[in-house]
Amino acid sequence: MRQWPDLTALELLVGVADHGSLSSAARALGMAQPNASRSIARLERHLGVTLVIRSTAGSRLTPPGLLVVDWARRVLDAASTLLDGAEALSAGNSALTVAASQTVGEHLLPLWLSRLRGQHPEASVTVQIDNSAAVVAAVLGGQVDLGFIEDPNAPRGLHRWTVARDELVVVIDPGHPWARRRRPLSLAELASTPLLVREPGSGTRVAVERVVGADLRIAQELHSNAAIRVSAQAGTAPAVLSRIAVADALATGALLQVPLDAGEAQSHLRRELRAIWTGPRRLGGVAADLVAIARSASGSY
Repeated sequence: MRQWPDLTALELLVGVADHGSLSSAARALGMAQPNASRSIARLERHLGVTLVIRSTAGSRLTPPGLLVVDWARRVLDAASTLLDGAEALSAGNSALTVAASQTVGEHLLPLWLSRLRGQHPEASVTVQIDNSAAVVAAVLGGQVDLGFIEDPNAPRGLHRWTVARDELVVVIDPGHPWARRRRPLSLAELASTPLLVREPGSGTRVAVERVVGADLRIAQELHSNAAIRVSAQAGTAPAVLSRIAVADALATGALLQVPLDAGEAQSHLRRELRAIWTGPRRLGGVAADLVAIARSASGSY
């Protein structure tokens, strides 16, 4: 009886074709390079042909390797169809548990779920909203099927996909002295000013610390974006929040944005909002549709 080839090895081989090197293919699958090399070597022994030529300059597919890649794509598509179908059968294709960070959960997820109900009126979706660290823990612990985070430091072992982009902005109440300033705020001024901040574990808190340093001055620590927004509007202290979270307040003038002279730190103010999950790399069923909806809606933010 013939033995079937390892599907992960086939994914790696396809990844070499798609990404241009074995190391890039391994990174895309979250696999260590030595393990990837051994996996390809086992596949070559199994099939009896040389698939990849490895050298100090990188990796390239042999002519037989290019043929096998074409066949492997069909095998992986068929395997994905099998897994999607089995998942639909076991879950009735209608049950999904989701955890989302507060920025996503408060401002983006409701729209996504509304659109999901249009596609799957029978779907039962359970949602929990927490900070990014708690969402990561829930996904890794198997308590939820799918998570959405804004923390750039998601650990290895999670599949991730960028669904939207966001930026952090400095906001104040209209009566704050900064409202009359003519020049951008420097990072030194921001770092020396007590701020309204989220709790440790929040993706927003992580981003703020990356901009001003871990020793930021804290005027008050609050556990929701809404609480910080209301406190900032009341004149308690400036805050650094997601533009998504303060868009309405900025539009009405309840809060004002202070331009920041961030220089090299500007990249830390821009962040990606990601879907994260464990298990098969390719999502299926209702979870896949929710991620697709999130990605398609991102153009409106």
